[in-house]
Amino acid sequence: MKHQTYQPHSDLSAFVKWYWSLEIPAEDTPKRNTIIPDGSIKMIFHWADTYKHHRDDGHEVLLPKSFVIGQLTKPYEVEPMWETGTFIICFQPNGFEPFTSVSIKEMENTAISIERLFSESWEKLSQSIHSAANNQERIEVAEAFLFKILSDSATTDRVLSSAIETIKQSNGALWVDEISEKVRANRRQIERKFSNWVWLTPKQLSKITRMQWALKALLINDEDSFSRLAYKNQYHDQAHFNKDFKEFTGLTPKEFYGDDLKMSLIFESEE
Repeated sequence: MKHQTYQPHSDLSAFVKWYWSLEIPAEDTPKRNTIIPDGSIKMIFHWADTYKHHRDDGHEVLLPKSFVIGQLTKPYEVEPMWETGTFIICFQPNGFEPFTSVSIKEMENTAISIERLFSESWEKLSQSIHSAANNQERIEVAEAFLFKILSDSATTDRVLSSAIETIKQSNGALWVDEISEKVRANRRQIERKFSNWVWLTPKQLSKITRMQWALKALLINDEDSFSRLAYKNQYHDQAHFNKDFKEFTGLTPKEFYGDDLKMSLIFESEE
């Protein structure tokens, strides 16, 4: 498995978190991957073979070659069809809204083809990324397109950006009222901004951030005790940690620990 992470142009960093690529030969491709919520909307381009999604109702859905996947609030099961060659634009939690007129609410836990969501120009972007010779070309194509979409008036919201950064820096351990106090904005104002731009509540993003921190600690073997891990993440107790863990992964910590853990984090590997 070969995966690489790239930082965006500094003028795009308020909108784009990172670019990411994954290449796996057909013979080494795992049968199924569990994608864990990480608080980001992603634009995914399969320049090799596509994937299929295993839905909760037991049905399988073939994913488009190019699509946007909205905010995840539960585990998302995918299976490669053959060879993997994937390029991803991962947006900041509040970074995708300026690029679309479609309601972010409609994308929750859903993969929607670029052709369905956007204009003909987005289809040309998809074609250009699929035909690019390497990741550097893909990034250049993507950034030229994103810069073109952004108007001079497109700005990020200071309060919202500060709240998201506060959640990130605290590893999701703060209450909403504590976040409100740190960014000097009232709670209702923050929650309204999250609803309009992120389509997760501050509490949901905090839970997801805290769980991602725990998963990474497991991945690097920083913790070999689930009870200590729960304590470090300021969970009330082991039962609370287990409940949140199963909500986002579909499994208990013991069931999930192992090869599945590494594959679940492929979309959140830059930090």
